[in-house]
Amino acid sequence: MGEQWRAQFDAEVSFANGGGLRTEGFRLDIPGREITDDDLAALFVRHLGLLMVAEVRISAKTIIEEPHKGGRGVAVDGSGADRRLVELSHVISDGMTTLPDWPGPRITEWLTFAASRERYAPGTEFHVARIDMIANTGTYLDTPAHRWAGRDDLTGVSLDRLADLPGVVVRVPAGIRAVDRLMLAPYEVAGRAVLLHTGWDAHFGTDRYGAPDAPYLTGDAAQALVDAGATLVGIDSINIDDMSPAAAGVRPAHSALLAAGIPIVEHLTGLDALPPDGFRFTAAPPMVAGMATFPVRAFAVVNP
Repeated sequence: MGEQWRAQFDAEVSFANGGGLRTEGFRLDIPGREITDDDLAALFVRHLGLLMVAEVRISAKTIIEEPHKGGRGVAVDGSGADRRLVELSHVISDGMTTLPDWPGPRITEWLTFAASRERYAPGTEFHVARIDMIANTGTYLDTPAHRWAGRDDLTGVSLDRLADLPGVVVRVPAGIRAVDRLMLAPYEVAGRAVLLHTGWDAHFGTDRYGAPDAPYLTGDAAQALVDAGATLVGIDSINIDDMSPAAAGVRPAHSALLAAGIPIVEHLTGLDALPPDGFRFTAAPPMVAGMATFPVRAFAVVNP
């Protein structure tokens, strides 16, 4: 067995919904001798399973060579209600608004039942519709090619990043805009679809949906998901990044996630119907060459 290290430290925790927590001389297994205060804070929050953490201040830190004692993880099991399917996509309808000032889809008939009767035997008729839309319509998937030229498009992202993924829901308290690294720290995200439940989908289709105070994922939190090995990241807000004027068009969450090959699903809905974990998530678009984004039928399977 190689060297094993523990950190001993004091911590002061502030919660987003009020209140706080103080510890003194807390000991925690760490992966190596060197660890930053930010990394230690995230490990501490995850170890205790703390939710809605706003800030952790670390002090009096010392590193001790000591055998690991083991830590409490976040269990992912299939217990609960009977197996069910949960719809997580918005309906795409003629003229709908997904993003303010972006064109909505136009749905028309290419072949009507009446016109088809001339093509087929008596009593046989078909209907074929046509849709003209931009790719960023409804609930859609971003591939690496959306942000980075020459990277994988819809044909290059493998199904093992899109379908039948173990999922975890991160509940974001009302009034919190920035989903930061500490808010993610309690969750086991490696190999999972990480779905950010902000509740902002309640405003979909209204002017409020595109307001500058919409919730988003910070760049630091996106990098934490990359480092932890998340498979896919989704959000029920207008964008995974900050859309306010203060952001000045910078898109750190898109940049970090897509650079790492992690697909993004935006404009999810219905995440309140999911348990925290114990479900499988799918958001698979068609394989269209040369396209970087496309609508998906996102859904979850909640197993017994």
